[in-house]
Amino acid sequence: MNLLTYRKAAKGWTEALPLGNGRIGAMHFGGVETERFQLNEDTLWSGPPQSNKEYNDQASLKRVRQLLDEEKYEEANDETKNMFGPYTQSYMPLGNLFIQYQHGDTAQNYHRTLDIKEAISNVKYTIGKIDYTREAFISHPHEVLAVRLTSSVPKQLNLIISLDSLLKYKTSDISDGLVLQGVCPERCDPVYFHENEQPVIYGEFGETKAIHFEGRLAAVVEDGQVESSKGNLTIQHATTAVLYFSVATSFNGFDQLPGTDFEELTFKNAAILSKAMSISYEQLKEAHIRDYQALYNRVDFSLGSENLEAALDTDERVQKNGANDLAMVELLFQYGRYLLIASSREGAQPANLQGIWNDLTRAPWSSNYTLNINTEMNYWPAEVTNLSECHRPLLQAVKELSVTGGNMVKKRYGLNGWTAHHNTDLWRHADPVGGERHGDPSWAFWPMSGPWLCRHLWEHYLYSQDKVFLAEEAFPVMKGSAQFCLEWLIEDENGYLITSPSTSPEHHFYFADGQAGSVTKGSTMDLQIIWDLFSNCLAAAAVLEIEDEWIHQVGSAKERLHPLQIGKYGQLQEWLMDFEDVEPHHRHVSHLYGAYPGEQIVDGPFLEAVRQTLNRRGDAGTGWSLGWKMCLWARLKDGERVNALLYQLFNIVSAQREVFVGGGLYPNLLGAHPPFQIDGNFSYTAGVVEMIVQSHKGFVELLPALPSTWLKGTLSGVKVRGGFELSVSWEGMQVSLVEVICHAENVIILKSSKTAVVREDGKDERKIEPVDGFISLTMNKNQKVQLQFEK
Repeated sequence: MNLLTYRKAAKGWTEALPLGNGRIGAMHFGGVETERFQLNEDTLWSGPPQSNKEYNDQASLKRVRQLLDEEKYEEANDETKNMFGPYTQSYMPLGNLFIQYQHGDTAQNYHRTLDIKEAISNVKYTIGKIDYTREAFISHPHEVLAVRLTSSVPKQLNLIISLDSLLKYKTSDISDGLVLQGVCPERCDPVYFHENEQPVIYGEFGETKAIHFEGRLAAVVEDGQVESSKGNLTIQHATTAVLYFSVATSFNGFDQLPGTDFEELTFKNAAILSKAMSISYEQLKEAHIRDYQALYNRVDFSLGSENLEAALDTDERVQKNGANDLAMVELLFQYGRYLLIASSREGAQPANLQGIWNDLTRAPWSSNYTLNINTEMNYWPAEVTNLSECHRPLLQAVKELSVTGGNMVKKRYGLNGWTAHHNTDLWRHADPVGGERHGDPSWAFWPMSGPWLCRHLWEHYLYSQDKVFLAEEAFPVMKGSAQFCLEWLIEDENGYLITSPSTSPEHHFYFADGQAGSVTKGSTMDLQIIWDLFSNCLAAAAVLEIEDEWIHQVGSAKERLHPLQIGKYGQLQEWLMDFEDVEPHHRHVSHLYGAYPGEQIVDGPFLEAVRQTLNRRGDAGTGWSLGWKMCLWARLKDGERVNALLYQLFNIVSAQREVFVGGGLYPNLLGAHPPFQIDGNFSYTAGVVEMIVQSHKGFVELLPALPSTWLKGTLSGVKVRGGFELSVSWEGMQVSLVEVICHAENVIILKSSKTAVVREDGKDERKIEPVDGFISLTMNKNQKVQLQFEK
């Protein structure tokens, strides 16, 4: 199942269909008389890099720690606000491409689709005796949005095409095309723009240090006329028209001022368009599909589904059948992979809160990188669904953030190493946010994103086994993050190492007399993330054969971290003290990091405490929260509980994005926080893999959390730790066939109590008996084996 399909045009943004090549994004609406492509480019942010005032928080840090020692939580909460900093900059919309048809708006046989196997959207309808079609894609190899418009009767395309933007912009005419030039705002405070502000054409931009941009549109028509005049491109009496749109910005790097020369942008766009238009449309399309499918086709997922109720629109089908429609379960899984490829290609920026798609000058939460869960969650499916290349933008951003984060911790806290806080942006903002004491420390002050982000560096190594990457890129950044943690930790009265001050992201606790606080000592999530980083640093050092005094210091500090605790309800304790939750059903489950994505809690009483915590939290939640709980229940091997969460996720949410009605999906299947956040899509895709294949314990476990509705199926081409690619088939909820491809010489260990028949190209079959419930295979690089399991 690879097709989203609708019998009506999109009325709102959350009904439009997303296209992207990692850098350029478009939402395709599919209107009959008026077509709209809402456009984005991943470096269009407010800015430039902020020149923050000098912060020195050492006195406040000392004061907060003293107040916490005295259990004066209210005063500590207030003092923490003195360490707040500026908000991040905001992700901006590029503009709109409008196509006005001269044939009216009364159409029959309307059909709108997004084929995620080819990354192409289509619109088809009939007016009178004429069939009209539109086909669109954004090419990664050629860096253009291409739109082909056709009519079944010759010379019946009569169009007026225009460009606009909510940013400061102007348009100009060129031969057979249009040019849109503009600038982003220099600041991001909410009063600068308003969501409903009407576009205004500015003749001059004035002096600005903000990012400049240019979008350039060109048209090629068959047996028709093209004229550009007064900001409109008119096409008359054509049978086929192809539009090519390119965009360039003056972004020069996270630590550089943007350029101001529109001529340079014009030169870039002209070169892009010249290359794209030097070949035929069909050749351009073929190159696009070939490039895209080199990533997408690596993984296949089937639950043996029947094509139930195919006549229904995709959103209607999801709403009617929910997770019972296994074809929709398959589609949403691959949709997450499609969205990651579309929003995160190597050399581009990482996927932000909305991936790459945003139509507002004041996007929810600035459409920034929220580092206390959401950015990391975006990349949970990257390695496991065989999209390591799509992980690279985040890994590069972490490397850049270590630079700004190193400067920040030196100036603010007088410490070495690096970290960042709750949010970052294009300019790799590392400071706490919150403004001038206006925020809440529960989200504004959280200096643990550096250690969490380092997990992605280590995961990339585990799946790829790339020792050069580990030595030259990952380990130096991980070491800097661990150095910050070593200096940030303090000793408590029992000799344990803890963090102080500390918060559990976005949650609060009750202390004396029913007062609510958020700042305390030693939150469980802090300690789990640091344990995770220290463990991964030690493992990386072992791989790289590094043994020195610093490594011994990390090992010693890891052993002295305050141990996990089980609270009075049998739950995993969220804070150092067994406080009562202000919100027992809070959407964040931060203190369960050690169970997923971490690996600190894998069995025993603490895993049962995780189960109790999830039971107390309940199954309700926003889109991304449902995704995290899905992954956690998969780690707990409870497939039925995961399936229950799917019934909540497979719920179509109102397109009114500002109304909070609980998690689910919008009509275009984008994740609903609400409003739109893409992390719900990505966490679902990662969760599906976790239900079928797990490898975090040092061995591969198959079908650990399969629900009873998934009686048979196949999942092929996924990755497991150790450099292996794996495909698994099952019947009657029992593994029948496993195929393993080794990408780096290693030993794969499969948990199994059944005898397996091993087949290898050019070799005879042989049987392997399990030993103590495991089957081990020593494999060479590029070796491929099949294991048939006895029934």
